[in-house]
Amino acid sequence: MNVVRIVLQVLLVLSSFFLIMSILLHKGKGGGLSDMFGGGISSSAGSSGVAERNLDRITVAVAITWTITIVGLGLVAKLS
Repeated sequence: MNVVRIVLQVLLVLSSFFLIMSILLHKGKGGGLSDMFGGGISSSAGSSGVAERNLDRITVAVAITWTITIVGLGLVAKLS
C-alpha cells in the first residue's frame, strides 16, 4: 500500500500543477480581473477557437485525473 500511496501523491502533485497551468492559460471571458490587467485588450490577438477547445479538453482531462487521484488517496488512507 505504501507504493500505491507514493504513486498517487506524485500523480496528485503533477496533476495539480498542470491543472493550475491549464486554467491560467485560458483566455479571459471579459469583465472582472482579466480586464483589469489588460485581458480585454488582447481579445483580438487571442488563440483560435480550435486551440481554445483543445485547451478546454486538456483542462477537463487533468481535472478528472486530479479528482480520481484524490478519491484514490482517500480510499488508500481509509484502508490503511
